Amino acid sequence: MFILLLVALTLLFSGTTFLKTTLNPREHPIWFVLLWIVCGWLTVTALLLAIFDLLIVKLESRRAQRVLRRNLKTNSPKATINE
Repeated sequence: MFILLLVALTLLFSGTTFLKTTLNPREHPIWFVLLWIVCGWLTVTALLLAIFDLLIVKLESRRAQRVLRRNLKTNSPKATINE
């Protein structure tokens, strides 16, 4: 995910600095649009991977809570009432 964002930022930086003449939208509109599509695609992919990672962490947290509750119920000492 970090690498995807790093590549997108590198493309963005290079497109606005030393590739500016090559990516002039009036002279080379296809290259200009292609660069922005690739940058957008990489960014959206990183975003989807982040959302997927959050969902996986949430799922693992729920599983761990279930296991912990189950262990606490089975291993808890029985309370005795003294009369």
